[in-house]
Amino acid sequence: MDFTEDQIQRYSRHILLQDVGVEGQEKINNGKVLIVGAGGLGAPIALYLAAAGVGTIGIIDGDVVDLSNLQRQVIHFTPDVNKPKVISAKEKINLLNPDVNVITYQELLTAENALEIIKDYDFVVDGTDNFPVKFLINDACVIAKKPFTHGGILRFEGQTLTYVPGAACYRCLFHSPPPPNAVPTCSQAGVLGAIAGMLGTIQAAEVLKYLTGVGELLTNRLLTFNAKTMDFRTINTKPTHNCPVCSTHPTVTHLVDYEQAVCEIKRK
Repeated sequence: MDFTEDQIQRYSRHILLQDVGVEGQEKINNGKVLIVGAGGLGAPIALYLAAAGVGTIGIIDGDVVDLSNLQRQVIHFTPDVNKPKVISAKEKINLLNPDVNVITYQELLTAENALEIIKDYDFVVDGTDNFPVKFLINDACVIAKKPFTHGGILRFEGQTLTYVPGAACYRCLFHSPPPPNAVPTCSQAGVLGAIAGMLGTIQAAEVLKYLTGVGELLTNRLLTFNAKTMDFRTINTKPTHNCPVCSTHPTVTHLVDYEQAVCEIKRK
């Protein structure tokens, strides 16, 4: 693609990077990324991907902005309360970078629509706060052979991993959703607002690394951190032979809508 003078100036800090350059920025501008959830994680992810110039950003979320969201969901402002989150997010992205084509889905991701929605994207981002959709994203991406980044936050902690076909998937670590009421929700247990920004920017970096082919992704590794102590740990993982979705003999061959939506975090 031919960059305009404004685009060269806008993306100059990327273009100056030896590992990115003009070719890498072109890959970013041609990228198509779907963000599931326009909340605590989806907000910083959307802003940084838009700033980077990702050409097409899809955002799916069926919720509206609530006053309690503003403590961490930085893409939404006070006047946006009661506005659909996807509309609020699109407005901010358009203001930040008019180069970006924003596609909104004012609905929930479900077993019925997931494969149809993700099929046109290069990469999927899990910005959700509940187990059922996390497992749905994982299963849909494994079945469709789509890479994605998982993220989870609760209280002062965060975790993330990246899946590409052939690597360990979310079910390799977490075999199935937990029993109802086993894990508190963010509204019950709370979450430090800045944690969403910390993890969201890590996930955004994973997306940009994938699009440009730069660096090593968090594949076969689970990154966890505790902001109280600023301890970061990387736990090595690998595909499991009995994984119900990515093994050679999967038992999960179609998508299912699970019940009981709760925030989650792996305890170590």
